[in-house]
Amino acid sequence: MQWLAVALGGALGAMGRFAVNAAIFPLFSGRFPLGTLIVNVVGSILMGLCYVLIIERGVLPAEMRNLLMVGFLGAFTTFSTFSLDTLALWQNGHLALAATYVALNIVLCLAGTLGAIVVTRLL
Repeated sequence: MQWLAVALGGALGAMGRFAVNAAIFPLFSGRFPLGTLIVNVVGSILMGLCYVLIIERGVLPAEMRNLLMVGFLGAFTTFSTFSLDTLALWQNGHLALAATYVALNIVLCLAGTLGAIVVTRLL
């Protein structure tokens, strides 16, 4: 049953990532990987929320960890895509943009996860 939860969550997470990127890509014509940045930040916020609700408080059943945290968020947030996007910017001569992209991902994702944990703990 755990495998099915991870598989279902992963399929939904991958489709969610695809939907966000499909919606955002035309706005920037591929000049900046904003879709991946949005997915990483939103995924980090959701991971913080799930951590408190599932792991710390047990508000959601422990089985939801595999569906949401491992499956959905594991497929929704994409460090490998982030890495490829960064290298593409770098290799195309956009060094400052690549560095900005890395810094934004790190700062916003860590802040999103921390913020979600702090806010969820207050609820």
